[in-house]
Amino acid sequence: MDITVDLSWHAPIPTSINSLSSAINGTYNWCNMPHVRRAEYARVNSSYALEYVEVIHRHHKRTPYAANTFPVEAYPWYCDNEALFYYGAPLSTHSANRSADTYWSLYTSSSNPLAPRGFNGTCQFPQITRGGLDDSWQHGKDLYGVYHDLLGFLPEKYDPNLVSFRVTNNVITSQVASMVTSGMFVDEAQHHLPLLVQPASIDSLESTYTCLAANKNFSAYGVGSSDSGWTSHLKAASDLYANLDTISGIPPTDPGFHMSLDHYFDSLSARLCHAKPLPCNASNPSLCVTQEMADEVFRLGQYEYSYLYRDAGACTLGYSAGSYGIWVAELAQHLRDAMHATDSAIPGNKRSNDIRYRHNVAHDGSVSRLLSILQIEMMVWPGMGSEVVFELYKGKVDQQYYIRVLWGGQVLKSSNPTLGVLDMLQVEILVAYFDGLVGQRAEKIPSLCSL
Repeated sequence: MDITVDLSWHAPIPTSINSLSSAINGTYNWCNMPHVRRAEYARVNSSYALEYVEVIHRHHKRTPYAANTFPVEAYPWYCDNEALFYYGAPLSTHSANRSADTYWSLYTSSSNPLAPRGFNGTCQFPQITRGGLDDSWQHGKDLYGVYHDLLGFLPEKYDPNLVSFRVTNNVITSQVASMVTSGMFVDEAQHHLPLLVQPASIDSLESTYTCLAANKNFSAYGVGSSDSGWTSHLKAASDLYANLDTISGIPPTDPGFHMSLDHYFDSLSARLCHAKPLPCNASNPSLCVTQEMADEVFRLGQYEYSYLYRDAGACTLGYSAGSYGIWVAELAQHLRDAMHATDSAIPGNKRSNDIRYRHNVAHDGSVSRLLSILQIEMMVWPGMGSEVVFELYKGKVDQQYYIRVLWGGQVLKSSNPTLGVLDMLQVEILVAYFDGLVGQRAEKIPSLCSL
């Protein structure tokens, strides 16, 4: 089938998110983003059969990264209502020896005169919090409620021949996956269940593979660049920065906090997601971050992500295709494999050895670059649990394949006219678009990433 696709960049629609005046002066459920749920799920016409599903979502809510905390925090943060298990165990097929279920218990020694940066307490920074674990479990339960209970697509019990789960090398994604899988397949909660992970140096899901050309492209227009399109909002936020620096004790010369709003955004949003007070100055408790300040940080953070992944122009598509093209190529191959498996199946025989559901637990950078490649109409900073779902259908009458893409449980709309509203689009069009950008099996990535 000869298909012509538009591989050029198309601008997102103007909204309050990508308007600098709105970002400075201007309901987004950052703490637990919408996802596929039975209550809102729109079923496809019964003349189509669901053949394959691939889910990718950001991890759920967590403590902030240590680098994003303030030098001295006025209150502690405790995580005594959960445990992070770290241990190795021989598989039962290879040894009769059992391991203990050991977990880390954070403490400080009275003989250690040094204070940790940021929060005292019993948490790792980062770690998925108890609330994030519960959100993860519910996310899995909701997906099972649609793809098993409503559609009868998922098996009742976990079957590694039909279902797979994948994580990144960052342990917080495994913390989420352990709860998601339990929410989906409750009977497997006390059983061994593999989580696929790629080598850290070439992981396509996070992604961590080296793409020098994409990095050079990003550094020319994005975080840390002198491009006026990037620096204009930082200059506009100078008064906000001055107030935050005074309260937090962060030096105005600290590059991590001042090349973008990322660090302040993470530090403040993590507190509010866990019903903690906005911070005050450690030496002057009357000097505090106000809700108005926090809201301005959040609006500017949304503005930044829209600019970095969509509004800066064609360079955003080039950056995302280079730095996330391998995962997209893997997705395209999964779609091809699913179509081939269906077409080659013996009539009347149930497929038993072909994965029909893949679940990826990833990060905001993962989801952002995927949305950038899809050229979403309205780009946002993907909040906790942000989800993209690819559903592959086969027409019962015409025997053709169609794709539906859901973002936050609703059909995704692309600015690219070839993709448009991604609701029962001929799958060959989406696959051809991916192939055009990154090549089959990512064959274009080595040249796209070389300088």
